[in-house]
This record gives sequence, C-alpha cells and structure tokens, in this order.
Amino acid sequence: MNRTTFAGALFDCDGVLVDSEPLTNGVLREMLHELGWQISEAECVRIFIGRALKDQWPVILEHTGVRIDDRWIGEFRERRDAELRQHLVAIPGAYGAVAAAARVFGGNVACATGADLAKATMQLEITGIAPLFAGRVFSGMDQPRSKPAPDVYLAAAVALGIHPADALVVEDTVSGVTAGVAAGATVIGVSTGGPASTSPGELLAAGAVRVCGSMSEVAELIAECEPLRS
Repeated sequence: MNRTTFAGALFDCDGVLVDSEPLTNGVLREMLHELGWQISEAECVRIFIGRALKDQWPVILEHTGVRIDDRWIGEFRERRDAELRQHLVAIPGAYGAVAAAARVFGGNVACATGADLAKATMQLEITGIAPLFAGRVFSGMDQPRSKPAPDVYLAAAVALGIHPADALVVEDTVSGVTAGVAAGATVIGVSTGGPASTSPGELLAAGAVRVCGSMSEVAELIAECEPLRS
C-alpha cells in the first residue's frame, strides 16, 4: 500500500467485523429450500453475499416462481436475528483493528454496511464492538442505492467530516470493494480463506490496493498509518 496517510477509516460489518455471513446464509438457504430452490452453500454465497436481499428478488423469482415481498423479508430477518443472537461472534482481530484506527485517526471511524441498520447495530452490540463507533453506523439500505454503489461510504465520510478520497475502507466482498473504490477511497481487502470468503484475486481485481489474510493484519497495517493533517 503506497499511501499511508488518511483522515479516517470506514469498516464494512459482515465478514469484516462480525462472523455473521455463514449464519445469515444458512437461514437464507433454508428459506430458499422451502420455496423449492435447492441452492448450494457455495452458490448462495456467490449470489447473495455483499448484496441487499431486497434487490435480489429477480433471481429468486427465476428459480422459485415466487416474488418475495416485505412479509417474506421480514420473516427472514426474524429468523436470521434469532440465529445471530444465539451464535454470533466477532471476527478475530476486529476489535483491535477498529481500536487501532480510532487511535491513529483521532476517533474518525465509522461502520458502513449494506445490511439493515438494526441488524448491524445489534451485531456490533452483541460482539462488544459498538462503543468504538459511538453510533457512527450507516446502512446502504438508508441510502438511494446500496453496495456496489458508493452511497453508504459517501454518507459515512460526510458524517465524519472527511473527504471520501482521504478515507481508508476495509471490505471483504467484490461489491463492497467496488463501492469503496467508486467513492474514491483507498480500499483494503480482507480474505480469511473461509467458506464465505472472497478470494484475494477477486478483491484485487475489484480495486483493493492490498488484501490481508486476517483483521489482525489489518490492525498492523493501520498502526503504520498517520492521520491526515488539515
């Protein structure tokens, strides 16, 4: 990573801070099976991770003949949240990475997720990471467009009072990296090698300047950065 001076850091949530994606996709697969689509774990990850479920109704309609609606999505969220409350844990090293960014950038850190705000807030509270963000959590669902559009990263940067081009973004999916790059930020990819993990090559192809194998490695990288002086 050539640049090491930034005004703040913006973190994705699912797969970066919390290990939610296997749980969430397990519930989604179960509900898609109930609709008659015997989707595999790998296919579910490929199609749905990093994207807003409400925007994926055409592919569900194609495979099931069912046009999902707000009621179906509401049931999914209830079942998903119950699973998360019981089994969710933080990604190893996530707390340390956010804490390092808060120290380096004078508290200029935010969480910018494609998931709904209630889910992101709940997950950060369950895992004990929420206090580091002091309420600076933003959802793409509250913006005109969700990831891979840059809207949520632009909104987070505005809220921090920094220029998007001076932000360091941490992401684990192609759509998230694409969103960060489109916002003009410098993006670090995270690829842990798990079943829901995007390959380093895909993240680099999407525009990540570097891919780390763990959040502990991200923390080390951030600790070497310096705050941008105005």
